[in-house]
Amino acid sequence: MANVKLSELVAPVFWPVWKAAKKAKYTHFWLKGGRSSTKSSAISVFIVLLVMLDPQANAICFRKVKETLRDSVFEQIKWAIDKLGLGVYFKCSVSPMEMTYLPTGQKILFRGVDDPLKIKSLKTARGYFKVAWFEELSEFAGMEEVNNVILSVMRGGGGRPFLYFYSYNPPPQASNWVNAQANTPRADRLVTSSSYLDVPKEWLGEAFLREANHQKETNEILYRHIFLGEITGTGGAIFPNACSRNMTDEEIAQFDNLRQGLDWGYVNDPFCFVKLHYDSTRRDVYIFDEIYGTGISNRDAIDKVDASADPYTPIYADSAEPKSIREFKDSGVYVKAADKGPGSVEFGIKFLQGLSHIYIDPHRCPNAWREFSLYELEKDRNGEWKHEPPDKNNHSIDATRYGLCKDTLTW
Repeated sequence: MANVKLSELVAPVFWPVWKAAKKAKYTHFWLKGGRSSTKSSAISVFIVLLVMLDPQANAICFRKVKETLRDSVFEQIKWAIDKLGLGVYFKCSVSPMEMTYLPTGQKILFRGVDDPLKIKSLKTARGYFKVAWFEELSEFAGMEEVNNVILSVMRGGGGRPFLYFYSYNPPPQASNWVNAQANTPRADRLVTSSSYLDVPKEWLGEAFLREANHQKETNEILYRHIFLGEITGTGGAIFPNACSRNMTDEEIAQFDNLRQGLDWGYVNDPFCFVKLHYDSTRRDVYIFDEIYGTGISNRDAIDKVDASADPYTPIYADSAEPKSIREFKDSGVYVKAADKGPGSVEFGIKFLQGLSHIYIDPHRCPNAWREFSLYELEKDRNGEWKHEPPDKNNHSIDATRYGLCKDTLTW
């Protein structure tokens, strides 16, 4: 093993977590924070060391969707093994996705919660699953889903401790189940908040710091949420069912009930096109592609949409621009006017609010995620909530409403 100091890999804000985990002072360790707060890096180091320190300990890492495991927690644990100088002691395989500590045969496994049968059938030849990690906790449906997984792996141990780690970027809405759980007192839980400001600057790089400062200067609310990990909602969230979820190419390829919507814009308002999948049985929407920007001419927009849109799925657009609709049609892009009438905006928003989940990939669709997660009711001069949703910063929302306009009519 290389002579590596923990302080070279783990930011100081997480040192109390390590001390508490080594002594098993808590069962549940919740690490929440903003972008590049290195919480996942810290957990990956802790897991490797905890397995090595206890010959009866095995570990298992969970993500909501199994296809996301390899490029996230699997690579993160490999990073920790490499940085600790322990490569010769571990065997890493992709199929099955696992890591074996060669001196003893202990395992670190990786599972997606969307494959429940593989969780229920978990077994290990040696010891027990002492350590578990729930990465991107906010992607899970709720604490009930997490508890069901815990009950599946909390077996054996003979009275020995269990250590469960949870990492996530707090959703902006205070009412989100993750934020509510983190604020619920529990004696066996340690909650740690962090941001990039807790990390040595040399670990982050100048490019990241410039981007953080730019966001701080241009959009303070977004900066506080994304980079500081703050809950920026006021309590008037219109879409508490909006959920951040990374979607793989493999998952998107399985989407078979596509919808496409378009909101016109040019100078003051952005042009916005969204592509989504609608699971009408579970009442879930998955937004996985967007075109968004100001100053996009119809000619450029036609080229962009034509390259991105599904040619067999109609694009429903704001009917207030018949000339633009005709121009798109004449160029071979399948655009139709969305049904609009008295109360259609309110009804469309209620339809979206009534969905079980609005899943949005924040990397593929950063503008849709920003709008849905930050869209809130405003207050009047007396401090009372206004009844009407604000007509601003809602272009992705409008495009989504248009894309689902036919489903709204049959709701």
